[in-house]
Amino acid sequence: MSKNKFDGLKEATIIVTDTGDIDAVRKYMPQDGTTNPSLLFKAAGMPEYAPLVKEAVDWAKEHCIGKERVIDKIIVRMFVNFGAEILKIIPGRVSTEVDARLSFDIDGSVKRAREYIALYEEKGVDKERVLVKLASTWEGIRAAEILEKEGIHCNMTLMFNLAQAIAAAEADATLVSPFVGRIYDWQVKKEGKEIPTSDDMGVKSVGSIYHYYKKFGYKTQIMGASFRNVNQLLELAGCDLLTIAPNLLEELKTTQGDVPRKLKPEDSKLLDIKKIHMDEKTFRWMLCADEMASDKLYDGIRGFTRDTIKLEELIAKTYNLKSDTSCSDAKAM
Repeated sequence: MSKNKFDGLKEATIIVTDTGDIDAVRKYMPQDGTTNPSLLFKAAGMPEYAPLVKEAVDWAKEHCIGKERVIDKIIVRMFVNFGAEILKIIPGRVSTEVDARLSFDIDGSVKRAREYIALYEEKGVDKERVLVKLASTWEGIRAAEILEKEGIHCNMTLMFNLAQAIAAAEADATLVSPFVGRIYDWQVKKEGKEIPTSDDMGVKSVGSIYHYYKKFGYKTQIMGASFRNVNQLLELAGCDLLTIAPNLLEELKTTQGDVPRKLKPEDSKLLDIKKIHMDEKTFRWMLCADEMASDKLYDGIRGFTRDTIKLEELIAKTYNLKSDTSCSDAKAM
């Protein structure tokens, strides 16, 4: 009897669940897990997770001080609460995202990452099991460089371009997450038609990053992300990791068939690839020259920011707070 494609893919690639729904993580039992503001917004509105949100609200009111916004502290604690629950289920790591509004703020990103790690450690979670997600801006990558030297592992998200990937690897980022589906969406809109997997710019982007890393021996792992269909996943069998939404995990589980490995490090070594010296000028020019990458990077930052604000508004409404309520004011309520 042939196995299902979920099991076949797991033989070539580490599977990560792309969800904040803890029950979905429990169902598919991946190696790793990841969250972002969009996923947490969905989960925060589900009654079964209300205790995790309530604990974050109570904790923030007690622990934040001065003129800081209490809602910022709530969001930080909530991300850690969900991440810690996911880590009770999976054997590997969870990715926790830094506020997208800090995408161009090196010091702010570093401060937020350290805050996450301190809260995880208070819960008994070793920092080796946490990946801090940072936007793949020049500033985000510089923040990752600082954090990696401190032993805080980083996952570079909103990645659409080889320049971002090279800069992240040279900063010793632990992992990068190129966004297949968002590149595909841009291509479909640009060309005005459905795109076959063989011509899919998103799939090709992950392949180019994979081959560059393996060719030149970078330790940074590649985790393909943001998928629109199962064919994209199967075409990237062999990628270090793939983060997959529950609906696509279910499709893989209910489809029988072999999954041939498409990406192999030995193949990368044979390719004629030119090494690129990556400095800030080269990074910014390569990103500027790539219409798709620059469009999607800034669109992604705006999108994650909108979802973070929606999450803040949901919590503020539920717990009778204002978005600008300071810590000192919250304690007086």
